[in-house]
Amino acid sequence: MIIDANILLYAVDESAADHPAARSFLEEHLNGDVRIGLPWQSAAAFLRIATHPRIMAAPLWGSEAAGFVDGWLSAPAAWMPDVTPASWSILRGLIEKHGVTGNLVPDAQLAALAVQYGVPVVSADSDFARFPEVTWLNPCTR
Repeated sequence: MIIDANILLYAVDESAADHPAARSFLEEHLNGDVRIGLPWQSAAAFLRIATHPRIMAAPLWGSEAAGFVDGWLSAPAAWMPDVTPASWSILRGLIEKHGVTGNLVPDAQLAALAVQYGVPVVSADSDFARFPEVTWLNPCTR
């Protein structure tokens, strides 16, 4: 599976309504038998948002946020999916097929990785429903 940044953020932000579900999901799967992909894009988005004082009420220090990413990547089931020329080809196809522009581009990047590696995307973002090629899982659904 490919993890979106919002799951990482909710897992860390105790004030988030989705914190318990995201944290539980992440902890369970990082120590499970199924590979859990933390793409470069998701790690960078987590760092950007978690340390941003205009977005987070209690932003993390850069080293603190990076420590979370290090911890996740050191888990038994974690992997960072490689971006290859095939990733671009798949992304290009998704952009064409679904008219992806603007803020949907990062979602399409994750969708392309999911297609490339044949795994679902895990996200609380309903925009992934736009990509029928991808299985979308939302662990925060009540």
